[in-house]
Amino acid sequence: MGNSEKHPAEILLHQASFLQSAQRLDQCPPDEGREVAFAGRSNAGKSSAINRLTGQRTLARTSKTPGRTQLINFFALDDERRLVDLPGYGYAKVAKSKRNEWQEHLDHYLAERQVLVGLVLMMDIRHPLKDFDLLMLEWSAQANMPIHILMTKADKLKFGAAKSTLLKVQSQLKGHPAPLSLQLFSATNGTGCDEAWEKLGEWLEIGSDAERRMSDD
Repeated sequence: MGNSEKHPAEILLHQASFLQSAQRLDQCPPDEGREVAFAGRSNAGKSSAINRLTGQRTLARTSKTPGRTQLINFFALDDERRLVDLPGYGYAKVAKSKRNEWQEHLDHYLAERQVLVGLVLMMDIRHPLKDFDLLMLEWSAQANMPIHILMTKADKLKFGAAKSTLLKVQSQLKGHPAPLSLQLFSATNGTGCDEAWEKLGEWLEIGSDAERRMSDD
């Protein structure tokens, strides 16, 4: 498939590079441009999803110990657009005080970061709508922040069962005040990548201007 047939968001995401890490809001890059943040419980396959969408195996580190990533990690797409990998939560062996500290930093980022235009929430399709997921949806509703749910690890279920789970979660979230959308996704076989690129392209305003820049290079 040639570049001309690829979604502009796929082309731009494949240029992602690590920018910096931050523990607190005041350590984040300048609050300008556009950012999309990725969140998920620590075993929801967040790093794998980021790596698949950016076409890079090690951009977001996948760890055998879920919840190891305790920093907010920023990845540059170009001078104006970034992806943000938020810390994974919910790993039992992390001290509660430490979890609360992470939660506080996450809250500050979500509440005060002006350039955040959308949130991608990863949920393991076999364990959807856990407490953390409901918390993120609640925050999204309060902030009127668009949230797009990736039902990850869809390859672990047969297609019929995966589709059925998607419809069930859609039904459970019907009428939820958050501006939300959801889809099936698999980092293993690439299910749902096109749909995810479409959503990211919309939020980050990747389109004709990205294509035009590339034709100018």
